[in-house]
Amino acid sequence: MKIIRKTKLFLAQIITHIFLILFSIVTIYPVLWVFKMALSDSQNFRVSLNPVPESISFTNFSEVIFAKNMAGQYIFFYQLFNSVAVSFITTLLGVLLATTAAYAFSRFKFPLRRAGLMAFLVTQMFPGTMMMIPLYIIMDKLGLLNHLMGLALVYSTTSIPFCVWTLKGYFDTIPKELEESAMIDGAGRLKIFVKIILPLARPAIAVTALFSFMTAWNEFILAATFMNKETSYTLPVMLQHFVGAHNTEWGHFAAGAIIVALPVVILFYFLQKNLVSGLTAGSVKG
Repeated sequence: MKIIRKTKLFLAQIITHIFLILFSIVTIYPVLWVFKMALSDSQNFRVSLNPVPESISFTNFSEVIFAKNMAGQYIFFYQLFNSVAVSFITTLLGVLLATTAAYAFSRFKFPLRRAGLMAFLVTQMFPGTMMMIPLYIIMDKLGLLNHLMGLALVYSTTSIPFCVWTLKGYFDTIPKELEESAMIDGAGRLKIFVKIILPLARPAIAVTALFSFMTAWNEFILAATFMNKETSYTLPVMLQHFVGAHNTEWGHFAAGAIIVALPVVILFYFLQKNLVSGLTAGSVKG
């Protein structure tokens, strides 16, 4: 009987590993195709099942990075700076405003508290394109069109509702007894928030920071609408210019996509432990 059980367990493990290997191949295959187009020296879309490039060339990467506009400026570095600046400001505003708002919703009882939470939730039901026209009018009236700060403010308004709900759920899991003990020792509400709550909520804050960063880093439609100069574009807008009405520069597009994706991949790698614990703990209680 033991031999039969071991044989069944061994066969089950083999089947499981075969399934996982096949699933991984299906998942990774499109990514390998992107690398193949980026490392080729052609702009054509070559139809072939083989994801390995026939020859390796970094021409597409160099042409994307060192591209110049009509004024002779290296526009990639302007666009890289714009993406980094907007993403950093959005992340800073998102973490600052979401942590304070979520803590208030989690710990204090005040009029229209539940209505405020539901209002945050309702805003997530509508796509960003629905708000594009009113946001454009508001930014035009405030003189923020073609300004990085204006774009960062718009991104913050779209990321904060999700971040507040995530952090609120996480704050609910932190025992209130910790704050009561600190109050007995003479600590004020601000000190408790900074010294106790924020360190304990580090995994959830990591999720908030990453979501805010990704909101600003990957967004295209609003950036293309509110920014009119090449030197004011962000990297996703730069990628769109490789796709024309009659021709697509597939090599440049693939190389640019890899460059744009790298910062997010690096952030996921360094924050993966906090992301898992932050997302799971924040969903326990809400």
